[in-house]
Amino acid sequence: MSNIKIILLNGPNLNLLGTRERTLYGHETLNTIVDELKTHALKNGVELFAFQSNIEGELINCIHKNNDADGMIINAGAYSHTSIAIRDAIVATSIKTIEVHMTNIYAREIFRYESMIAPVSLGQVIGFGKQSYFLAVDAMCHIIRSQAQ
Repeated sequence: MSNIKIILLNGPNLNLLGTRERTLYGHETLNTIVDELKTHALKNGVELFAFQSNIEGELINCIHKNNDADGMIINAGAYSHTSIAIRDAIVATSIKTIEVHMTNIYAREIFRYESMIAPVSLGQVIGFGKQSYFLAVDAMCHIIRSQAQ
């Protein structure tokens, strides 16, 4: 059994990975990426719990319900730029958080330049496609383990 629990949250429209804007997001589905991440996490002694919703309140409820997690990786999609409520849930639960985006949000539309999540996160991993998730898992494991020493 693993000793580290990480929550992976994915927000709106990420359920359409594999079919939406393939030049930006690639051809793999979210389920495929999550399966690969869970395998990667298990090899590193980490239990990864994944949840996706297009509904802001369901993402917030998931954060509240998993406030005992060691860390959280979140791709809040468009909510990253608009949701003070998700930001407040992260602050209220004090879960160590890393924000992830598959694309480089700073090379896209200007409205994506500001993140509500970034100021309450340990950092961002952006622009590396699905690899952004793997980098975030590795970073979170390193942070959790180094703080436990």
